[in-house]
Amino acid sequence: MTQHVPFFRTSVDEDDIANVAAVLRTNFLTTGKVTAELEAGLAAYTGTAHAVGLTSCTAALHLCLVALGIGPGDEVLTTPLSFVATANAIVHTGARPVFVDVEPDTGNIDADQVEAALSPRTRVLLPVHLYGQLCDMRRLAAIAARHGLVIIEDAAHALESRRDGVAIGGLAKAACLSFYATKNITSGEGGAVLTNDPALYERLRRLRSHGMSAGAADRYTALYRHYDVPEAGWKYNMSDIQAALLIGQLRRVDALLELRTRAYQRYAAALRDLPGVRQPVVLPNSRHAHHLATIQVDPARRDDVLHGLQQRGIGVAVNFRPIHLMSYYRETFGHRPGQFPAAERIGASTVTLPLYPRIPPADQDAVIAAVKETLRESATPLGRT
Repeated sequence: MTQHVPFFRTSVDEDDIANVAAVLRTNFLTTGKVTAELEAGLAAYTGTAHAVGLTSCTAALHLCLVALGIGPGDEVLTTPLSFVATANAIVHTGARPVFVDVEPDTGNIDADQVEAALSPRTRVLLPVHLYGQLCDMRRLAAIAARHGLVIIEDAAHALESRRDGVAIGGLAKAACLSFYATKNITSGEGGAVLTNDPALYERLRRLRSHGMSAGAADRYTALYRHYDVPEAGWKYNMSDIQAALLIGQLRRVDALLELRTRAYQRYAAALRDLPGVRQPVVLPNSRHAHHLATIQVDPARRDDVLHGLQQRGIGVAVNFRPIHLMSYYRETFGHRPGQFPAAERIGASTVTLPLYPRIPPADQDAVIAAVKETLRESATPLGRT
């Protein structure tokens, strides 16, 4: 079935393409001045001191954990309701991911359940700002302070987000960003770390480029001839090509968010009173990045709804199937169904609808009509919250 309403479209424009072409003409394509310009822009936008451009949010999470000394024998508390990269990054340090169930109304990690999951081995609290709504960072920061924990935010969905006047990175050791193809601003692949810690910033800059004391921009200078490798690192550095694609999008990110928010609100108004549909709560004291537009339907009928939408040419997805139910995590850590009921209910009932800043109203009307039709055909009403 050909999609007539795609799941996403990027916001790349002709100026962005021209920025990339300009970098291509310089003959310097890896990490250099353009990456540094983007990093300065990201730090300024979020109010943090430093940003480090990387190849992905996965790389950002992994590098933060490594740079903070997390390894075998340590535990990292996080949510089971996220893309699997969140937990994979923990696993690849040798540490153990320990899951905490989520709030039923937002899908974010439930601060009320965090302290019960702590152990003497807990080192890090890793909240995920699901769909673009910030977790209760003030409460999580207070818990972390009481127990001597470090907070690393998975802010892959949440570049623009605020809550209670706090932006990403404001109450954490680091916040990790994604610029994957579907994200609000994109370089196809890419990520970054935000931090106010100068020592962490310098170590991340080394570790992203093999652990070398001099980066790619110094490769042909006198400085590079005398570089050192004080520790083994990775090949995680962002290129100037990726940065060039992002710079213009970052400059207009608030305007893009305004368009995205209007499109989200259009869905919310049309589906709010529809029997059989729940929507995640959008908190009034926050700025939501609206990375994804999700609805929840009867789990017994969810796959029928997905199929019905796809048959009507609507691009859809599921965000997310809980990580602890994936075979690797069941077999390696002994997880089982029923451990995290709120995350499991959301994962089993969620349908993610097309959302992007310039989605045509006619396309949204088609999505709304298709949702109503598929529910009439297949869904048993689920009591709304």
